[in-house]
Amino acid sequence: MPTTVGIETTGDDAGIEHFIRGLPKTDLHIHLEGSIEPELMLTLADRNGISLPWSSTAALRSAYHFEDLQSFLDLYFAGCRVLVHERDFYDVTLAYLERAVVDGVIRAELFIGPQSFTERGVSISTLISGVLTAMDDATRKHGISIGLLISAHRHRSEADALALLDSILPWSNRILGVGLGGAEAGNPPSKFERFFHAARKKGFHTTVHAGEEGPAAYVREAIELLQVDRIDHGITCRDDPALVEDLAAMAIPLTVCPLSNLKLKVVQSLETHPLKTLLDAGLRVTINSDDPPYFGGYVSENLIACRQALGLSVSDIVQLARNGFSSAFISQDEADAGIGSIDAYLDEHVAFS
Repeated sequence: MPTTVGIETTGDDAGIEHFIRGLPKTDLHIHLEGSIEPELMLTLADRNGISLPWSSTAALRSAYHFEDLQSFLDLYFAGCRVLVHERDFYDVTLAYLERAVVDGVIRAELFIGPQSFTERGVSISTLISGVLTAMDDATRKHGISIGLLISAHRHRSEADALALLDSILPWSNRILGVGLGGAEAGNPPSKFERFFHAARKKGFHTTVHAGEEGPAAYVREAIELLQVDRIDHGITCRDDPALVEDLAAMAIPLTVCPLSNLKLKVVQSLETHPLKTLLDAGLRVTINSDDPPYFGGYVSENLIACRQALGLSVSDIVQLARNGFSSAFISQDEADAGIGSIDAYLDEHVAFS
């Protein structure tokens, strides 16, 4: 097995960027609604007769400047309106997956929040059928491994989340897990304790957005009250050293999205992002894209930007990629195969191994 211990960041930047883009990797924190590239959003709006505030891709891209999470969510939910028919959900899902394959992603776990659509009269069957058909086609065509995660909105009630859980049960054999997303302010994880208990009882994997804008205490609630398998974001855990130690000891993965954190002003600069600190502390940190068109990058762009800002070594980058496979909701055999694909890639790139 190749070793990457002691690899430094020195060398040709273009060569290292090429290495990063080709490195086998995962994307465990990606929202399908947030993956719609501007061109596709306008195409879907035109196809479905939806009026949007933006008349061109340039105008839409110019709106991608956010003051905080809520200002992003306002635009995000406006974009959700273009998804109406099964074909729309299919097209968005397939577009993301084909882009992910180009990015070197061989395992993707996709969030979608049905409540944005069912409240407008879109059936849960329409949504799930479109997404699952695209997933199947992408796997058949590209060999990419894919899982589907259903996300509840934390600004809604726990009763709404429980109703959502009931609505997805007919597809329980195709749905990997459930999560919780949205604005953290005023919506702590503890608000959804019964929902997560019910999800676990139904056999779903569980994950929750916590510690993005919310305090470290929200991460503590997520692991102690909700007993989740994974934390999405989680970076404010840095404010509680005891929590950092607990996360490391419990090997609870964090699906970190650095460019998202920067664009939403969770951090003031990538240079001040705690990614490297958390990695060095032994946490199972992974790198993910979140809502890539809005935040300016897929997984590779996140890795490249963090390498430049935080001085990540190639060894760090490879460890982050390995963490993705060990954190995914997959069998141990598939995780081992993913890590094995990294080892094989390193064998082919001896300058970096």
